[in-house]
Amino acid sequence: MTIELSMLVPHVPSMCHFDQVPDFQKELAVEMKKVSKKIYDLKADVIVLVSCHWPSTFFHYVNCTPVHKGILTANECPDLIRDVPYDYPGDKQLGDDLVKVGQDAGLQVLGVDDPHYVWDYGTVVPLKYLVPNGDIPVVNLSVTLAATLDETYRWGQLIRQVLQESKKKVVFVSSGALSHNLVRGRHNKPTASEHALDKQFIDYMLKKEYEAAYNMLPQYARLAKVESGGRHLAMLLSILEDHDQPQYLADGQSSGSWNALITFDKTEQPTVQKS
Repeated sequence: MTIELSMLVPHVPSMCHFDQVPDFQKELAVEMKKVSKKIYDLKADVIVLVSCHWPSTFFHYVNCTPVHKGILTANECPDLIRDVPYDYPGDKQLGDDLVKVGQDAGLQVLGVDDPHYVWDYGTVVPLKYLVPNGDIPVVNLSVTLAATLDETYRWGQLIRQVLQESKKKVVFVSSGALSHNLVRGRHNKPTASEHALDKQFIDYMLKKEYEAAYNMLPQYARLAKVESGGRHLAMLLSILEDHDQPQYLADGQSSGSWNALITFDKTEQPTVQKS
């Protein structure tokens, strides 16, 4: 099969519980629920998710654990995310395949198979919306702080290769914000300068000018303090193809950051007429 759907999703802590989402983030939460229906309609076989809140120092980690089960209290915000249970199947074979292709290419990639490993909220929060029944296998990935954007992009290309060769219907999720120069006050938006960069990057994405978006990313990440240095965006860009159709569904601020929900659907391929 192939990568049926890719997306950039928010994971702001205040979205963890739908009934507690503030008004200025409500559209994000509502649209995330609609994306969930699309995932189920696709009959997705697996979710591959990279989270900005799994920051690894040196290695690209792949969670190959067969069952992801635990209770999350987020160290960063235990008042907002406390005693949140999760229970999802994993996909050990796919995870092992990703590790192998990364290692064969000479990248520093390691698999994690540990039932006691506790997920981060950048994984748990979006999956509560996207896969609320906990019935689609998940392989989650770290963002690696010692890796450059170029290395991260190369790792994403290898991931895409494995997913495209798989017989499974895959949904790829990039969990993270755009500008991310945090301040106190959840209602606060990015500065005008930071948000101008957000808008330009989004414009490139919506016009499918993915090369321009990637070329902009290093300076954008530095000036607007993009979450995880933009590594989750580099990986997303490495996954996308020209025939993916972007849809900008919702956005909202969170403590000076900007968060967007953008999906990239496969479009119908042109039919070649036989002479």
